[in-house]
Amino acid sequence: MKKFFSSAIIICTLSLTTVTVFNSCSSDDDTEVVPNPSNVNIDPNNFKVALNSGDKLVLDATKTYTMTGAVIVNNGAELTIPAGTKINCVGGTSTYVAVAQGGKIYINGTASSPVVFSSTTAKKADWGGIVICGKAPINASATAGGSATSEVANLTYGGAIADDDSGVITYTQIRYAGARFNDTKEYNGLSLFGVGNKTKIDGVSVIDGADDGIEFFGGTVNVSNIVSVNNDDDALDWTEGWNGTATNIFTKRTSATVGNRGIEADNNSKNRSASPLSNPTIKNATFIGYTTSDTEGVGTNIFREGTSATLDNIVFSGWANAITIQHDESVALLNGKNKFTNIKFDNVITKAVTIASASGSTAQPAAEGTYTENANATGAGSGTSTPSWANGWSGL
Repeated sequence: MKKFFSSAIIICTLSLTTVTVFNSCSSDDDTEVVPNPSNVNIDPNNFKVALNSGDKLVLDATKTYTMTGAVIVNNGAELTIPAGTKINCVGGTSTYVAVAQGGKIYINGTASSPVVFSSTTAKKADWGGIVICGKAPINASATAGGSATSEVANLTYGGAIADDDSGVITYTQIRYAGARFNDTKEYNGLSLFGVGNKTKIDGVSVIDGADDGIEFFGGTVNVSNIVSVNNDDDALDWTEGWNGTATNIFTKRTSATVGNRGIEADNNSKNRSASPLSNPTIKNATFIGYTTSDTEGVGTNIFREGTSATLDNIVFSGWANAITIQHDESVALLNGKNKFTNIKFDNVITKAVTIASASGSTAQPAAEGTYTENANATGAGSGTSTPSWANGWSGL
């Protein structure tokens, strides 16, 4: 994806509301929320608003909303979207949900009644997406604990608050996002900029987007029960020092011409040793490339630009190179370091390769001890099949 662009633009989500009594749901439970009453009125047929400090907006799940422009949740404002709410988005790049630092969003879908962001024409790039900007550490700033500015909406992100709280997103579908300004500038489905680990993201499905499914720009946020299917670029992307966990991840390309990588992992392309170092943990995940009946697909899952990572119980299926470790800094952190454990390689041409930083370097087999294999690894839960936790609410 185009890194700085998605920064604030991708937040095409919902509506603001204060939650005074909040009982979050786990992956197996429904969410019960008693929000503060709305003090902002909007037209459901022309949903666009900038919420400012003290504003609280709670949507009505009995209504279908048409989002026609930006929904921005500024510092001190709250947007609440109840379970079962349907939001159809029109307007291309002008339509998105963005949560600024200090703003709160509560998307309270449940397994039996998810929140659905879609579009009226059901085409990729019909709208932007959802962007959240928090105050957790990033390495895009010249100083430790510093901040950066997202290209879209000029929102600040990053800081020194690892446990920053931007709200909750549970059981939510994000469909037909990824509107493009040009060939190099477009939205992701869900963009997380410096989001802190008190933010809850559990149960998000990004389907049929025109760029990445979900991307992390630094931060410490943890995510679980994530689906990324048929998106035009990477399924899972991180950069700028993300240090969080991703558990129960199911991603899939659906054709040889749709999608790029399962994982695109960077630390910082301008300074590969920038701190904090990208070093997330990915556990219980399936990354499916495109596979015909008798040949392997193309593409790879790439770890580069100085990133580290720990992966466990992973299924890589249908890739030319299941794991590519590129640039000297990432090679030093991952090659032969046993950071990839309990890996099942299914219908891949090459299991793991390294590529040095020097221009023109060719791929070499990864060193012994880079990964351990487990033919019984379940990945997201059911190998290459849709996991049970994604049934129903995800839209698969």
